Amino acid sequence: MTAREQGSSAANVGIVIVSHSPLVAQGAADMVRQMVGDCVPLAWTGGNAEGGLGTHVRGISAAIEKAWSEAGVAIFVDLGGAETNSEMAVELLGPARAAKVAICNAPLVEGAVVAAAEASGGSALARVVATAEELSS
Repeated sequence: MTAREQGSSAANVGIVIVSHSPLVAQGAADMVRQMVGDCVPLAWTGGNAEGGLGTHVRGISAAIEKAWSEAGVAIFVDLGGAETNSEMAVELLGPARAAKVAICNAPLVEGAVVAAAEASGGSALARVVATAEELSS
């Protein structure tokens, strides 16, 4: 029996939420959990290393590791600095793992929720990203 057949979240694309505000990041993650339960690996990070508003590469790297899935990881960001720091965190993964991570051009909350719903059905990373990014068109 495969992990997916057993209901494991390890077979589904993971979701990472990155916000300058820890409250926003946690709130978005709470919404995702309410929509899809535990069937999708999920992590969030918000705030800078000192606890203020901002983002930092170490926090994003830790969130990627927590939500890691061999199916891939989709990252949702709120502002430009979150995107830049997410790009740096992805680069630190090395080429093989970085190829399984996508930073989505989609609204933070809506994007994460629809991506998680798509991921919960076992969709591939490209489909999860495309579904979320449809919200930006």
